[in-house]
Amino acid sequence: MRQAGPLQAIEFYNDPDAKWVVLFHGYGADAQDLAGLVDSFQFKKPCNWLFPNAHLSVPIGPGSTGRAWWTLRMNDLPGDWSLHRPPDMNNAVDKALKMIASMKIASKDLIIGGFSQGAMLATEVFLKLPDTPAGLICLSGTLLCETDWVALAPNRKGSTVFMSHGEIDQVLPHKGSMRLQKFFEDQQIKTQFVSFRGGHEIPMPVIQRMKNYIEERL
Repeated sequence: MRQAGPLQAIEFYNDPDAKWVVLFHGYGADAQDLAGLVDSFQFKKPCNWLFPNAHLSVPIGPGSTGRAWWTLRMNDLPGDWSLHRPPDMNNAVDKALKMIASMKIASKDLIIGGFSQGAMLATEVFLKLPDTPAGLICLSGTLLCETDWVALAPNRKGSTVFMSHGEIDQVLPHKGSMRLQKFFEDQQIKTQFVSFRGGHEIPMPVIQRMKNYIEERL
């Protein structure tokens, strides 16, 4: 694991001229969690990967800790996620943007994504970067802090976003991604949405469609 700006990260570097895919893990996981996906992808063109490790350590069970982009307390979770902005989110977004700036690559050569909490972070980073990235991947995400995102979204008009969500997800309700999809479409941001019969996970049909999405942008 190396230092990538203000964050540690796992890197798979293949070609100095290739595009980068940056994926942010979910709450309680770490950079290793999504790094294992690399073996599932074989592209016609080379691709570089970066899996950042969240800066916060959080308890996930007796004697166990994981990483998080911001802290969560189940009793404090809102009924309507779209109106919610976590108190620590600004810090996470700032660290992610500084990390990307340290990479010194053009936004057009960058595909950003994440799973669960990482998808929420990736969405705001996608919207906040100075120039439009090559793509956004939202795996089991949700619509968050809608007022802030509405103000940023016009800069991404015409982009295409990849999304997936399990229909029986007990962690983040499926309807959150449905609202996020509507948000994107209302802002004239196209979506490729994979809805599957499953829970809080990334099944093989999603990986295959995700592969196609990334390959189109390489």
